[in-house]
Amino acid sequence: MSESDTGKANAGPFAEQQRIFKLLSQDTRHLIIQELLGHPAHLMSLAELEYMVGKSQAAIKDQLERLIEAGIVDRYIYEPSEGTRDLPSQFYGFTEHGVEILYDYKYLRGLPIARALYENTRKTEKINRHEAAPRPELPAAVVEALTFEEPDLEEDDVSSHQS
Repeated sequence: MSESDTGKANAGPFAEQQRIFKLLSQDTRHLIIQELLGHPAHLMSLAELEYMVGKSQAAIKDQLERLIEAGIVDRYIYEPSEGTRDLPSQFYGFTEHGVEILYDYKYLRGLPIARALYENTRKTEKINRHEAAPRPELPAAVVEALTFEEPDLEEDDVSSHQS
Protein backbone atom coordinates (compact mmCIF):
# COMPACT_ATOMS: atom_id res chain seq x y z
CA MET A 1 0.00 0.00 0.00
CA SER A 2 1.14 3.53 -0.57
CA GLU A 3 1.90 6.01 2.17
CA SER A 4 -1.47 7.69 1.61
CA ASP A 5 -3.25 4.34 2.04
CA THR A 6 -1.72 3.77 5.44
CA GLY A 7 -1.98 7.32 6.71
CA LYS A 8 1.31 6.78 8.55
CA ALA A 9 4.33 7.51 6.40
CA ASN A 10 7.62 6.15 7.76
CA ALA A 11 6.08 4.70 10.93
CA GLY A 12 8.71 1.99 11.01
CA PRO A 13 9.38 -1.15 9.01
CA PHE A 14 6.68 -3.22 10.70
CA ALA A 15 3.89 -0.63 10.95
CA GLU A 16 2.14 -1.74 7.76
CA GLN A 17 2.44 -5.40 8.69
CA GLN A 18 0.96 -4.68 12.12
CA ARG A 19 -1.88 -2.64 10.61
CA ILE A 20 -2.82 -5.44 8.20
CA PHE A 21 -2.54 -8.07 10.92
CA LYS A 22 -4.97 -6.07 13.11
CA LEU A 23 -7.30 -5.62 10.13
CA LEU A 24 -7.37 -9.35 9.35
CA SER A 25 -7.50 -10.61 12.92
CA GLN A 26 -10.52 -8.66 14.22
CA ASP A 27 -13.11 -11.36 15.00
CA THR A 28 -15.95 -10.42 12.62
CA ARG A 29 -13.63 -9.48 9.74
CA HIS A 30 -11.72 -12.74 10.24
CA LEU A 31 -14.99 -14.72 10.06
CA ILE A 32 -16.07 -12.81 6.92
CA ILE A 33 -12.76 -13.66 5.24
CA GLN A 34 -13.05 -17.33 6.25
CA GLU A 35 -16.59 -17.58 4.87
CA LEU A 36 -15.67 -15.87 1.60
CA LEU A 37 -12.76 -18.28 1.21
CA GLY A 38 -15.04 -21.27 1.81
CA HIS A 39 -17.91 -20.20 -0.46
CA PRO A 40 -17.90 -22.08 -3.80
CA ALA A 41 -18.11 -18.79 -5.77
CA HIS A 42 -16.12 -16.68 -3.24
CA LEU A 43 -18.91 -14.11 -3.58
CA MET A 44 -21.55 -13.86 -0.86
CA SER A 45 -24.70 -11.86 -0.33
CA LEU A 46 -25.21 -10.00 2.92
CA ALA A 47 -27.83 -12.58 3.95
CA GLU A 48 -25.37 -15.44 3.37
CA LEU A 49 -22.71 -13.65 5.41
CA GLU A 50 -25.17 -12.93 8.21
CA TYR A 51 -26.19 -16.59 8.36
CA MET A 52 -22.69 -18.04 8.14
CA VAL A 53 -20.89 -15.51 10.37
CA GLY A 54 -23.62 -15.40 13.01
CA LYS A 55 -23.47 -11.65 13.55
CA SER A 56 -26.03 -8.94 12.79
CA GLN A 57 -26.22 -7.39 9.33
CA ALA A 58 -25.21 -4.04 10.87
CA ALA A 59 -22.05 -5.55 12.39
CA ILE A 60 -21.20 -7.33 9.15
CA LYS A 61 -21.80 -4.20 7.04
CA ASP A 62 -19.56 -2.18 9.34
CA GLN A 63 -16.71 -4.69 9.01
CA LEU A 64 -17.26 -5.12 5.27
CA GLU A 65 -16.80 -1.35 4.92
CA ARG A 66 -13.46 -1.61 6.73
CA LEU A 67 -12.38 -4.41 4.37
CA ILE A 68 -13.55 -2.39 1.36
CA GLU A 69 -11.68 0.72 2.55
CA ALA A 70 -8.53 -1.43 2.89
CA GLY A 71 -8.98 -2.71 -0.67
CA ILE A 72 -9.27 -6.35 0.42
CA VAL A 73 -12.95 -6.86 -0.42
CA ASP A 74 -15.22 -5.14 -2.91
CA ARG A 75 -18.94 -4.96 -3.60
CA TYR A 76 -19.92 -6.73 -6.83
CA ILE A 77 -23.32 -6.09 -8.45
CA TYR A 78 -25.23 -8.57 -10.60
CA GLU A 79 -27.45 -6.14 -12.50
CA PRO A 80 -29.96 -8.65 -13.93
CA SER A 81 -31.08 -9.46 -10.37
CA GLU A 82 -31.49 -5.82 -9.27
CA GLY A 83 -35.10 -5.20 -8.33
CA THR A 84 -35.98 -8.89 -8.08
CA ARG A 85 -37.45 -9.88 -4.79
CA ASP A 86 -36.05 -13.33 -4.11
CA LEU A 87 -32.57 -13.05 -5.59
CA PRO A 88 -29.69 -10.95 -4.29
CA SER A 89 -27.97 -8.54 -6.68
CA GLN A 90 -25.21 -7.33 -4.37
CA PHE A 91 -22.33 -9.58 -3.38
CA TYR A 92 -19.04 -9.23 -1.55
CA GLY A 93 -15.81 -10.81 -2.69
CA PHE A 94 -12.06 -10.34 -2.74
CA THR A 95 -10.11 -7.92 -4.87
CA GLU A 96 -6.79 -8.66 -6.58
CA HIS A 97 -5.07 -6.69 -3.83
CA GLY A 98 -7.05 -8.67 -1.25
CA VAL A 99 -5.88 -12.06 -2.52
CA GLU A 100 -2.29 -10.79 -2.60
CA ILE A 101 -2.59 -9.88 1.09
CA LEU A 102 -4.28 -13.19 1.89
CA TYR A 103 -1.47 -15.00 0.10
CA ASP A 104 1.19 -13.02 1.98
CA TYR A 105 -0.48 -13.77 5.32
CA LYS A 106 -0.91 -17.48 4.47
CA TYR A 107 -4.74 -17.44 4.43
CA LEU A 108 -4.93 -19.16 1.05
CA ARG A 109 -3.41 -22.33 2.51
CA GLY A 110 -6.71 -22.76 4.37
CA LEU A 111 -8.91 -22.80 1.25
CA PRO A 112 -9.62 -26.57 1.36
CA ILE A 113 -10.52 -26.44 5.05
CA ALA A 114 -12.70 -23.35 4.62
CA ARG A 115 -14.52 -25.06 1.72
CA ALA A 116 -15.08 -28.24 3.72
CA LEU A 117 -16.47 -26.27 6.67
CA TYR A 118 -18.73 -24.26 4.38
CA GLU A 119 -19.99 -27.36 2.54
CA ASN A 120 -20.74 -29.16 5.81
CA THR A 121 -22.78 -26.34 7.31
CA ARG A 122 -26.55 -26.78 7.24
CA LYS A 123 -28.23 -23.97 5.38
CA THR A 124 -31.80 -22.71 5.33
CA GLU A 125 -33.90 -22.68 2.18
CA LYS A 126 -33.27 -18.93 1.81
CA ILE A 127 -29.49 -19.37 2.11
CA ASN A 128 -29.53 -22.24 -0.40
CA ARG A 129 -31.49 -19.98 -2.78
CA HIS A 130 -28.95 -17.18 -2.28
CA GLU A 131 -26.05 -19.59 -2.78
CA ALA A 132 -27.56 -20.78 -6.08
CA ALA A 133 -28.32 -17.22 -7.29
CA PRO A 134 -26.53 -15.94 -10.38
CA ARG A 135 -23.59 -13.67 -9.56
CA PRO A 136 -21.20 -11.31 -11.28
CA GLU A 137 -17.76 -12.57 -12.22
CA LEU A 138 -14.74 -11.94 -10.04
CA PRO A 139 -11.59 -10.63 -11.75
CA ALA A 140 -9.67 -13.47 -13.44
CA ALA A 141 -6.63 -13.02 -11.15
CA VAL A 142 -8.86 -13.43 -8.09
CA VAL A 143 -10.49 -16.58 -9.48
CA GLU A 144 -7.07 -18.03 -10.31
CA ALA A 145 -5.68 -17.26 -6.84
CA LEU A 146 -8.68 -18.89 -5.14
CA THR A 147 -8.72 -22.03 -7.29
CA PHE A 148 -7.45 -25.19 -5.69
CA GLU A 149 -7.69 -28.80 -6.71
CA GLU A 150 -10.52 -30.30 -4.75
CA PRO A 151 -9.94 -33.95 -3.90
CA ASP A 152 -12.06 -36.56 -5.61
CA LEU A 153 -13.21 -38.35 -2.47
CA GLU A 154 -14.47 -41.42 -4.28
CA GLU A 155 -11.12 -41.90 -6.02
CA ASP A 156 -9.24 -41.36 -2.72
CA ASP A 157 -11.44 -43.93 -0.99
CA VAL A 158 -10.75 -46.53 -3.70
CA SER A 159 -6.96 -46.00 -3.66
CA SER A 160 -6.74 -46.10 0.15
CA HIS A 161 -8.63 -49.41 0.27
CA GLN A 162 -6.32 -50.96 -2.31
CA SER A 163 -3.13 -50.38 -0.28
